Amino acid sequence: MRRKVLGISTLILALAVTCIIIAATPAKKSCNTAVTVKTGALCPKPVKTKTVKKPTPKKVVVKAAMKPVAPKVVALPRLVDLGATSCIPCKMMTPILEELTNEYKGKLTVEFIDVRINSGAAQKYGIQAIPTQIFYNANGKELYRHQGFYPKADIIAKLNEFGIKPKK
Repeated sequence: MRRKVLGISTLILALAVTCIIIAATPAKKSCNTAVTVKTGALCPKPVKTKTVKKPTPKKVVVKAAMKPVAPKVVALPRLVDLGATSCIPCKMMTPILEELTNEYKGKLTVEFIDVRINSGAAQKYGIQAIPTQIFYNANGKELYRHQGFYPKADIIAKLNEFGIKPKK
């Protein structure tokens, strides 16, 4: 007897959950501009439906003077650090590069390239030792190159020499 009550209770619970899921499921949109909305609370009552008309979208006329203007992309000077995540001096450069990225945001682009993952970069940039830091101006011209660990104070001095100041 207890098994029958437990089985019936489980069946009623499953039916109730199914009804709640069905009631919570939104109705599918039809192909025209109307949307079908379900009304009615619980199963097993029949579900009533009613159709609500969507408002037609208004046409917007864009005049020639109102054309959107693309934001101007400003080229920034770059500091490119070429190294590897497994190299000790390269690992020591990581927090320095992160600090420079924050301090010079909008004034300087700081990049790290792992030459062990991107082996073509070593050849492209003419790398002989890692880490190597390369400073470029906003036009992409190489200004200075340093090999080995480069202390933050020395990098900042070099950036000041090129007229690159941190954000205020």
